[in-house]
Amino acid sequence: MRVAALYDIHGNLPALEAVLEEVEHAGVDAVVVGGDVASGPMPAETLALLRAFPARVEFVRGNADRILDFVGNHGGDLELWQRCRLWVAERLTEDDLRFLRGLPLDVVLDVDEIGRVRFCHGAPGSDTETITRLTPAERLRTLLCGVAERAVVCGHTHVQFDLSVDGVRVLNAGSVGYPYEAAPGAYWLRLGPDVRFRRTTYAIDDACRRIRASGYPRADEYATEVAQKDPDRPEHLSRLIEGV
Repeated sequence: MRVAALYDIHGNLPALEAVLEEVEHAGVDAVVVGGDVASGPMPAETLALLRAFPARVEFVRGNADRILDFVGNHGGDLELWQRCRLWVAERLTEDDLRFLRGLPLDVVLDVDEIGRVRFCHGAPGSDTETITRLTPAERLRTLLCGVAERAVVCGHTHVQFDLSVDGVRVLNAGSVGYPYEAAPGAYWLRLGPDVRFRRTTYAIDDACRRIRASGYPRADEYATEVAQKDPDRPEHLSRLIEGV
């Protein structure tokens, strides 16, 4: 099996449309949507496009897929964050909300030439635990405790990386819709028979226009982040999360 891993789409429909166009020609057998799919400026349209995609699609739950969960270390402006969650929920159907709540934390697939791969959002069994390229080996061992697979694909931090500990390879697929990378684009991962980190370019200016017209409470901030260019951004974020 060959797999496209699409993570952290965050309701960025233009980015997803561009990636799915490439996926259709990438020779994959399945798509794994690795969490945080709808929470963003075009939630209903993004989820509907994936649920109707004419290929096998497996979903993993992300922390933002618990749309109306207002408990946790969300950071930032609490009132704005809650308004965003409510805004997204109002645009999804009850079936959409049930679907997102019921998603599994992990999916395991057998990938060509790689073997069994565990797909999760933050870390195995968690949609909130965080792994970065700077995560110390001892903490990584703790997060991977009990994992039988030799490869784990995660997301959550919106930065692609490839690292290993004790023979387990940990890959971050990056973010399709809201990447914290050096250059704008939609970042994803293709698995089988090898590992290929992908960056899909798309019409960022038009996407930002659509985002700002959506009515999403964080639309201006979101559009600014999507268009940002910063060569130090991935390293800065990893250091910020790890506190180093």
